[in-house]
Amino acid sequence: MWAELQSIYDTYAQIVQGERPWTALGDFLNYWHTYAADRRAELVHDPLSLPDNITPEQQQWAAFCAATVEYLCERDQIFCPTWVNDPAYFLEDAWFTGLGARKPHVQAHLLMETPISFSRHNVFCSPHAFATKYDVAAEVRQRQLV
Repeated sequence: MWAELQSIYDTYAQIVQGERPWTALGDFLNYWHTYAADRRAELVHDPLSLPDNITPEQQQWAAFCAATVEYLCERDQIFCPTWVNDPAYFLEDAWFTGLGARKPHVQAHLLMETPISFSRHNVFCSPHAFATKYDVAAEVRQRQLV
């Protein structure tokens, strides 16, 4: 059964509890785009609750979640909460996500194409990570016109 609301706070808590990160983030995005699109400010209002003995992986996902909030708020013109600027949500070392992210040529590509909201948190990922099916369809139509 679906929760009434799955905030980014809830999403990160699920990741810390062992949920597969992409599953938890996917569920959050369902709320952002569909189930609670009219309540987006609520979805990102509360800062993440970082564990006392945070692991490096949990730190990476905290930075990713904060960058996600920043990215989505900017893209969808929602006021971005200030908690995303807390130093606790910034990585000391660069983290490259995705297939082949350990390969130097993939990292070079990610360094150039990662959205600023992610790169400033020192997280490097594809700019297509949050594309909706509508975004993809529009891009395909645009390519067909060229």
